[in-house]
Parts: sequence; structure tokens; C-alpha cells
Amino acid sequence: MSDNEIYKVGFTQGTFDLFHRGHLNLLEQAKKRCKYLIVGVNSDQLVEQYKGNKPIIPDQDRAAIVAALKVVDQVVITETLDKLDALDKYHFNAIFIGDDWATSPRWRKTGQELAERGVPLVYLHYTQGVSTTILRTKLVAQDAKGNT
Repeated sequence: MSDNEIYKVGFTQGTFDLFHRGHLNLLEQAKKRCKYLIVGVNSDQLVEQYKGNKPIIPDQDRAAIVAALKVVDQVVITETLDKLDALDKYHFNAIFIGDDWATSPRWRKTGQELAERGVPLVYLHYTQGVSTTILRTKLVAQDAKGNT
């Protein structure tokens, strides 16, 4: 499969809290690589389980924001990080994630498992300098100073 392959159905998943340019860049890049893009928005409960903190924006609102984007064809609220489970539910032909995860042992294992089922893990360019963690930290700092 080439770097320019267009897949029938693509999938990506994330929290998408405090939606920012990095999120938009990822979704735009993913849509350029598939005809139909399904986006999993992690549930509040799932985010609390793996990040240890609750999202600022509730999952239904985050899903509505993502669904409003013209590059997104379908939004689902996800309750698991298991990509094989997502594959069984949504039958995608490729999964997209940011290339900041390229060295992650978890993602290397996931990529191998998906490849065994004929589904490539496609790394997309990560937008440097912006993340929900950075935004959240700035908000907490401003709040501590009494700024709005």
C-alpha cells in the first residue's frame, strides 16, 4: 500500500477535549486518505480511566463538535481503546493516528494486530506546539492567577 492510497473507510479515535488546530489537522489529513471517515470520541468514563482526569467538555458535546466538521462522516462515542474491537464494530480499512505515537510499544503492537487482519495503521503528521495538555495547563495557570 502506498503513502497516497485512498481507503474506503478510515477510522481515528481521540478525546478531542478543548478542540484545537492539532485535532483539525489530524482529521483533515485522515479525510484526505479515505472516502468515509469515522471518528471515535472517547467517553468521559474512558478518559477518566486512562488519563486519570475528567475531560473539560462532556463527551456528547465533544461528539457534536467533531460531527459538525465537514471532513467527518460519522462520529461514535467509544468506550474502549481496543482497536480490534473498533474494527469489528466499524469495519474500517485503515486507522489513522498522529506520528507522535510512532515509537509507542502499545501502538506498534496494535499496528501488528491490525496488519494481521489486513488493516494498515497510518501515521499522520502531528501538529507541534499545540495539545489539549498544553491548553489545560495554561487554563489552570490563568485560573490560579485569577485571570480570565
